Amino acid sequence: MIKPGGSQCNLDCTYCFYLEKERLVQSRRMNDAVLEALIRQRLQVTPGSEVEFTWQGGEPTLLGLDFFRKAVDLQKRYANGVQVRNSIQTNGVLLDAAWGAFLAEHHFLVGLSIDGPQPLHDAYRVDRGGRPSFARVMAGLKVLQDHGVEFNTLTVVHGANSGHPDEVYDFLREIGSLYWQFIPLVERFSSQPQASGLDRPVGAVEGQLSERSVIALDWGHFLWRVFERWITEDVGVVFVQHFEVALQNFLGITPSLCLFRENCGEAVALENNGDLFSCDHYVYPEHRLGNILHRSMQALLRLPQQRYFGSQKSVTLPDYCRRCEVLRACRGECPKNRFLLTPDGEPGLNYLCQGYKLFFTRVQPFMAVLSEFLSQRQPDPKELQKWAKELLNTSARN
Repeated sequence: MIKPGGSQCNLDCTYCFYLEKERLVQSRRMNDAVLEALIRQRLQVTPGSEVEFTWQGGEPTLLGLDFFRKAVDLQKRYANGVQVRNSIQTNGVLLDAAWGAFLAEHHFLVGLSIDGPQPLHDAYRVDRGGRPSFARVMAGLKVLQDHGVEFNTLTVVHGANSGHPDEVYDFLREIGSLYWQFIPLVERFSSQPQASGLDRPVGAVEGQLSERSVIALDWGHFLWRVFERWITEDVGVVFVQHFEVALQNFLGITPSLCLFRENCGEAVALENNGDLFSCDHYVYPEHRLGNILHRSMQALLRLPQQRYFGSQKSVTLPDYCRRCEVLRACRGECPKNRFLLTPDGEPGLNYLCQGYKLFFTRVQPFMAVLSEFLSQRQPDPKELQKWAKELLNTSARN
């Protein structure tokens, strides 16, 4: 994940964990030297015929169109036959006709952050004056639609919207989103001052969970209700990241989402000054690998420090999790959320465990049929929807 503007943002979402990173990385924007080093190294060391650049923030559109025009020019210079794809995660507030034309011309995939219909979205997604952002985000969405820009949606599931899966589902369908990502909000505050000056160190022994955080079982029920709607109404039309990953795990395919891999360590974060960190959620001094102006990304990724970081996900998994019937699907999820004690008193249980266990247990019967469905040359979504309705009705009666 590339953070060209660091943590700077034109919104002040009350649950954003990245805004505080400005205390760690003082620069406001990526300079030309870092930008060129990033693109040259990424294209030179990545095997295969296709490379993707993922631009995030903060809010990356704050850097302006000229920055991204320069990035595209550099990609063309160093591509050497490699197909380059770009994706950008945005709150949509700054999108206008010029942005729409650029994103369409260069085939950017846009991830739009939106948490549901207005009351649910505006609960926490506000600007620095505390004003709601929904109307401006919807104006940005219209820009994307008017210019034919491919987009997906990223929805944070939190205390305000977790109890409203049907409203969120209907809304995402109404706005024309066909690829959905959901992120559960698990927000902890440190109980002790940190030497780095950062308030929310990952892995703190003690910490207070915010009221905005999603309740674990609510997260499971949210995913399950969305799955019920999807499997009976929109399978084959709408794509939901969590459901795709669940199917990948069932088929024995390495999941595309790091949360559900046995080990992690590949989803690194590049700050605007060239500093590379072990993970987007671990941008803290102790997880800084180095700077790409002084050492290549390839060399930094091979450091023992990073290999150790990635391996700890499986090494520290509690025995309680190793015996779990949904381990293959869950893999303990993200280490940043593993701060509870197991029933046996062992540390390292994921806060979201109850929710994931509910969801993965309930979807398991559907995975075999989904895999068979996908193996057909001309699968019939209507046939699968009919079968799913029958299975759900049978389960309800039992």
